[in-house]
Amino acid sequence: MSMFGKKARMPSREESLPGRADKMAVPERHCVNGSPLKAPFPAGLQLAQVGLGCFWGAERKFWQTPGVYSTAVSYGGVHTSNPSYEEVCSGLTGHTELVLAVFDPARLRYDELLKLFWAAHDPTQGMRQGNDTGTQYRSAIYTYSAAQRTPRCAVAMRIKRA
Repeated sequence: MSMFGKKARMPSREESLPGRADKMAVPERHCVNGSPLKAPFPAGLQLAQVGLGCFWGAERKFWQTPGVYSTAVSYGGVHTSNPSYEEVCSGLTGHTELVLAVFDPARLRYDELLKLFWAAHDPTQGMRQGNDTGTQYRSAIYTYSAAQRTPRCAVAMRIKRA
């Protein structure tokens, strides 16, 4: 249930807020590790993007992982262009909170990032994580290559939650 007593659901295109053309301004470098927040990134690095609840706590899990070069948070979704925090929290954008991890595949495999993703949250909670409720807290994996679309996910299913 949401704080308004209704179950969270994805809005249709007609119900969604319009958003805006201008993208949100972001700093050039990560405030924790000093790495660039936007491409271009050094050659050989790969991208992974996942949603696992509130992105602030989730991002920390990734920037602390050896082999991760940089992280950034964003919204990804369906209908609303460049939404604000308030718009996403309204439940009328269809977006989820995401963490982008820029990683070195020579030091950290993609399936190892997925293990972290699966162990760090409970995807069976639907449109929530713990006390955070809303469409923006749903579980999501966005892929960047054919190899990422066919990962060795079987290992992720064997993870025991702590």
